[in-house]
Amino acid sequence: MNTMTAFAMGEAHRDDPLMVFDWDKAARLIKERGAKTASAGLSGDWEYTGGCILKDGKPYMNTDVGDGYTYLASTWAIPELELDEDGERIDCWRYRSETPDWGYDTRWPESALGILGSD
Repeated sequence: MNTMTAFAMGEAHRDDPLMVFDWDKAARLIKERGAKTASAGLSGDWEYTGGCILKDGKPYMNTDVGDGYTYLASTWAIPELELDEDGERIDCWRYRSETPDWGYDTRWPESALGILGSD
């Protein structure tokens, strides 16, 4: 998606509620499916928002732009999860009002790490 289109979409939806990536749902799906790699991004804009969140079965904490950098909140683009590079993208989000401490830059909150670490 080009910058002008993204800007227009954001402007058209600026009063809509913010959707943020659902780290707890992602952790449950990763655990249930035994995923070793996972990525997250925004629908229609993965080129600029998507990146690695799980590498070699471990939470990937890199926040530098490039591999591992993600931007995971939007009023119009749906946050998604992709497991083990199979190409399937799963809607994976909550409204920010449900998780006020989570935003575009949230990275593996304690609740999600607990889900991954529990048996």
